[in-house]
Amino acid sequence: MILLSCDKITKSFGVNTILNEISFSVNEGNKMGVVGPNGAGKTTLFRLMVGELPSDSGSIYQSKKLSTGYLKQNESVSSSNTIWEELLHVYAPVLKIEKQIRYLENQISQLSNMDDPKYLEIEEEYSLLLEQFAEKDGYIYESHMRGILTGLGFSTEEFHQPIRQLSGGQKTRVALAKLLLKKSDLLLLDEPTNHLDLDAIQWLENFLKDYTGTILMISHDRYFLDSLCDCILGIENKKAELYQGNYSLYQRQKQENRENQKKEYSLQQKEIHRQEEIIKRYRSFNREKSIRAAESRQKALDKMVRFEKPAYMEDVRMSFHAGKHSGNDVLRVEDLSMNFDDRKLFENVSFSIKKGDRVGIIGSNGVGKTTLFRILLRQMTPTSGNVHFGTGVDIGYYDQDQSSLSPNRTTLEELWHAFPGLTETQIRNTLALFLLRGDDVYKSIQQLSGGERGRVMLSKLMLAEKNFMLLDEPTNHLDMPTKEVLEDSLKDYTGTLLMISHDRYFLNKIVNRIFVFEEKGITEYLGNYDDYIEKKKNQEQIQKLEEAMPIEKTRTAQRQSRRKEREEREKQKAFHQKKQDMEEHIRNLEEEVHELEEQLNDTTLYENTSKMLEIQQIYSQTKASLEKAYEEWLLLHESVE
Repeated sequence: MILLSCDKITKSFGVNTILNEISFSVNEGNKMGVVGPNGAGKTTLFRLMVGELPSDSGSIYQSKKLSTGYLKQNESVSSSNTIWEELLHVYAPVLKIEKQIRYLENQISQLSNMDDPKYLEIEEEYSLLLEQFAEKDGYIYESHMRGILTGLGFSTEEFHQPIRQLSGGQKTRVALAKLLLKKSDLLLLDEPTNHLDLDAIQWLENFLKDYTGTILMISHDRYFLDSLCDCILGIENKKAELYQGNYSLYQRQKQENRENQKKEYSLQQKEIHRQEEIIKRYRSFNREKSIRAAESRQKALDKMVRFEKPAYMEDVRMSFHAGKHSGNDVLRVEDLSMNFDDRKLFENVSFSIKKGDRVGIIGSNGVGKTTLFRILLRQMTPTSGNVHFGTGVDIGYYDQDQSSLSPNRTTLEELWHAFPGLTETQIRNTLALFLLRGDDVYKSIQQLSGGERGRVMLSKLMLAEKNFMLLDEPTNHLDMPTKEVLEDSLKDYTGTLLMISHDRYFLNKIVNRIFVFEEKGITEYLGNYDDYIEKKKNQEQIQKLEEAMPIEKTRTAQRQSRRKEREEREKQKAFHQKKQDMEEHIRNLEEEVHELEEQLNDTTLYENTSKMLEIQQIYSQTKASLEKAYEEWLLLHESVE
């Protein structure tokens, strides 16, 4: 059953057309993802659907009695209530029924004669109200409230905290909690995972999977879209196209469609050109018969339904390079702890980073991940513990708050200030790679969108050519095409990466180690995010089995378990060290091969035959050693799979 449909919706702001005759339908029970570049019109579409904006033309049809819940991207609750009191507003009808039930109970208690018509009347009304109370979750609404608040990351102590004391992100989570409790037929969610940590995102994901209503969600969280969506509405170049399947399937279908459109357009253009040449040739004969033939072909050509030239958004281009090599030991952190006044933020944080590592840090909001980065950058002093950097380590930093940018500088000035040795042309060319061109370079930083500021920061990071990059939520504010370009460029980066991220898709593509950051320290997992989830599930299953055992483990069994755990840790450590040593060896051999190839490309070498033969022999031996090293590296990885 069609729940909602848009028919040829057009919306412009001044001379700027955002949406042009877009049409699609939403079926009951659909979980639809809405994707597209920043500024494509996704939020505008939602505002049109709920009547906040009028369309210039076209129609929006909704089924009768459709209840709609809308979460804005930066929704905020303004109230003098506590969190708990605010959520109780959702159940105002239930509380009204409950109040009436208590009143009737009091009335019944005062009537002694059960045969009294008034008693029977009150009892009938009382029974009816009890049914309504049960239907509206009257017996379990408090349980629902606690479950949703806990799932969204609120502690029990925070339930009765005044809303005016909350941060902007917390107020958005309260708004989301209210929306989920209302159980609307249609949910419109604009970036619902903003301000949520990974645990809360996972909880929301599971909640929405079981949600019986229809959901439309704007999101840049590709993992979230993959997990939830059964269809994707792609908005691009003022048009909208509906694809069946999740985000990954949408990407493949979209690429295939693009290729088909290119082929169709190219073939048609060739055919048009061929027909025009024939018509031209016929007319050149200047005979009645040939002129009629030309006119006939021209009429057929005029009637041809012509394909529009495919119009695609230009992608950002970037490439990260390490300007110089660091030593094999990049970073060692020992027993780090941090307190603020009497509050302990974290303790016992110890870990090491080797050259070429790609480490993702995950953990709850407020646990101290960004604080850790500030300690590493010498911007904060830890309460205790030590930080040691290896030789030749050159740090680059991506700040999630974008506070390192000067708001009053222009985009051009921002890069020029950081790199005074570059010419204006060089800076303009760099900014052009990040789609900042023309008058955009004269805009002040404060005039730019969050995504544009993110691109400025990435351009600075690219020019800096650091060999150790600390990235704090680098995919925040970026649209999906830019995220994908960033991922591809980081995969080719030869330096070392330590990044904080809630973007599970990003973590899956980039990292080879996961650090779970908690108050009591860091737990390390080898592999990407999916590997971490799988290992975590296995650990939880083992724990459940152990808890279900009627007899406690003997001391011998406990010692054996601890020994196995220690052996596994040592095995992982040895594997990691061997991998690092091998990759260092491969890098050295690759450099040798490159140097030898440059020598062999020097024509003057061939004037000295003996020297040439010597170099060729060394080159062959080094190349063979490199091939052997590649094979050993592959065998090493296969051995742990």
